[in-house]
Amino acid sequence: MTFSKLAEYFEKLEETSSRLKLIEILGELFRRVKKEEIAMVSYLLQGRVGPFYEAVEIGMAERSVAAAIARAYNVDREEVLEKYGRVGDLGSVAEELASKKHGSPIKSGMTVTEVFESLLKIAKFSGDGTVENKVSALSDLLKKSSTIEAKHLIRVPLGTSRLGIGDPTILDSFAKLKLGDKSKRKLLEGAYNKVSDLGLIGETLWKKGLKGVKDLKVEVGKPLRSQLAERLPSAEKIMEKFGGRAHIQQKFDGFRVQIHKKGNDVRLFSRNLEETTHMFPDIIKGVLSQVKANSAIFDSEALAFNPESEEFLPFQETTKRRRKHGIEEMAKKLPLRAFVFDAMYLNGKSLIDETLEERIKILEKNIKGDEVLIPQPGEVVTDIRRLNELFQDALTKGLEGIIAKRVDSTYEAGARNFNWVKLKRHSDGELKDTIDCVILGYIYGRGKRASFGAGALLVGVYDSQKDEFVTVSKIGTGLTDEEWREIHKRADKIKVDKKPARVNSILEPSVWIAPEIVIEVLADEITRSPNHSAGKDKDGIGYALRFPRLVKFREKDKVAEDATTVKELKEMYKMQFKK
Repeated sequence: MTFSKLAEYFEKLEETSSRLKLIEILGELFRRVKKEEIAMVSYLLQGRVGPFYEAVEIGMAERSVAAAIARAYNVDREEVLEKYGRVGDLGSVAEELASKKHGSPIKSGMTVTEVFESLLKIAKFSGDGTVENKVSALSDLLKKSSTIEAKHLIRVPLGTSRLGIGDPTILDSFAKLKLGDKSKRKLLEGAYNKVSDLGLIGETLWKKGLKGVKDLKVEVGKPLRSQLAERLPSAEKIMEKFGGRAHIQQKFDGFRVQIHKKGNDVRLFSRNLEETTHMFPDIIKGVLSQVKANSAIFDSEALAFNPESEEFLPFQETTKRRRKHGIEEMAKKLPLRAFVFDAMYLNGKSLIDETLEERIKILEKNIKGDEVLIPQPGEVVTDIRRLNELFQDALTKGLEGIIAKRVDSTYEAGARNFNWVKLKRHSDGELKDTIDCVILGYIYGRGKRASFGAGALLVGVYDSQKDEFVTVSKIGTGLTDEEWREIHKRADKIKVDKKPARVNSILEPSVWIAPEIVIEVLADEITRSPNHSAGKDKDGIGYALRFPRLVKFREKDKVAEDATTVKELKEMYKMQFKK
């Protein structure tokens, strides 16, 4: 396939505002793609040149990409940046300048493979002169590109595809084309949750069919999608749900770190599949000294630790460890401890089909000491009073609460179900637990806020069944003046001309933005509302937040699809009336 033909499909995808239409267009595209190209096309649809867990981001800042555009079209970089400030999309700037240079539309003849390999080469540049090499190579690629190719090519280094496609939507199109019905997505999703590689799923399906996909195994170096917990309001409800026997572990307010070890090679991955190995040298040292197994995968939660006071620090302090520079210095200042609570792989064997009870035994046996990695064997309880004691003990230590798990449950990668249940500080009674929302757009400010550019945010939650974002509230409080300016600045980088295809909204904000920024929101309660689309029933009544206010930004440790789901929201709505 030529890259110009792929760019034409990208254009169609960008222009549609219907998720069903997205699946239809993707189906047309994948019918034309050769089996040797399917992985590359899958990654490019994600705005990448490899799976999320591979460190092959092209890694070019806006000013570097602007320099490549300027060099390709013989204009000043400042002119490119000025146009970018006006339109908010460097892809559109490249399209405009390419159009002026070429006069009439041209087709370059470059294949998808040629472009993909060129971008991959740019991503792999390292050492002295890296920035110049990347700018020069991207500029050379642009010189050979048509207007439409330039537009979509330039968005890959920036990670801003603007296609509005989620992984479930691509899996839907795979299922519809190759398995006859998009409802068969679940057959592909299980394998995807184990390998976290959309390109591998597509390539295997095209070459080996569904049996090949089902045969894909857990591997060290390929992160599993994290298992997540549902919510219940009380110890009584948990014991009732679990039949009187539950495995209890403490719930930490840090960030998820999935630990992969093979020999002396250690790699670390975040909840959203980003490789974080370089950020946490202290955890790597802990793994090498404490884990004696040749190969292993462990699930853990990392928190910053103050060795002088022997206390664990709040999330706002812990998150300072997620950085690109000054890593060693910050590791000394804010050392981490990784609380290891599950084992998914050991010495060449997957453990995900073993019971939790068995996995915990393996965990305890294979982590020696507690200097950096601190095993969390937890405790099996059969008494509500003991469960409440463990919950209160966790709160006394300043932790978020506890996680209760079914003793005989397997590790279900990517699942959020009642095999794991969280009981947090304010889960009982009124709605005092926070909700992770995605910013979908903003409304222009009035009066004093007119100078900020944004006066209220339209936010939503994620409908995992439909792979769409649905509105739940408008937020006008909880931000300082500086934060309003900052949110406007950040939102404008991802603003779009029309409602994104995966957004379902009754309300129309002044400006739509791509669903990428995650925020933590506290509200007084959840109510029913005809104005919001979250969980909308046949009578057109959805769910909404009453008196919402922003607590903090979560986009560094959560992607949009990690936001609170409609299913969770409905459960929380029921909980708030139970005392």
